[in-house]
Amino acid sequence: MTEQEMIAKTMEFVKAELHQAEGGHDWFHIERVWKNTKTIAKNEPCDLFVAELGALLHDIADHKFHGGDDTIGVEKARSFLESLQAPGEVTDRVVKIMTGISFKGGNVQQESFSPELAVVQDADRLDAIGAIGIARAFNYGGFKGREMYNPAIQPQTGMTPEQYQKSTAPTLNHFYEKLLLLKDRMNTKTGREMAEQRHRYMEQFLEQFYFEWNGGEPSP
Repeated sequence: MTEQEMIAKTMEFVKAELHQAEGGHDWFHIERVWKNTKTIAKNEPCDLFVAELGALLHDIADHKFHGGDDTIGVEKARSFLESLQAPGEVTDRVVKIMTGISFKGGNVQQESFSPELAVVQDADRLDAIGAIGIARAFNYGGFKGREMYNPAIQPQTGMTPEQYQKSTAPTLNHFYEKLLLLKDRMNTKTGREMAEQRHRYMEQFLEQFYFEWNGGEPSP
């Protein structure tokens, strides 16, 4: 099986697996991350085949929808790649992307890295910011039954992975706990450049949100 055939088979597999997924973590999210990956990889050194597979499989079983278990997706991806008879080295490198990609809280530093992980992580983070990032945040907040905003509940930017995973804070807090932090955590030059405009858009959105929340008055 050629690399392009493997990519096509992976796309079919992911579409089938995520056909009823929450709107911010569905096939279209995967497709956007895959496209971002290819855009970034044009200017950054990496194995594009491994990066594409990592992008397509990175959310095959997101831990947020599986009781916090981050091993299910890895096992599912490994089994699928083995069914395609993908080289063991390729499978291992894809798994490395999957295990390293997630944002785990404001005070957690990246432990392991590869050129492919750098590219795919940037591609995934780009989909978490800007207009689509805003839409995804409120879609997930609604899915979880969370408040949009509560002035009495302040953002917590230094959470541990456990605290971050268990947080039920209003959606607007998520901007300060994750989304606004991502621009400065991009790994690649291309990713940083792509993040700049999306970051500014979020800042403008927040300014407008507070203006409307306060009855047409600037936020204090």
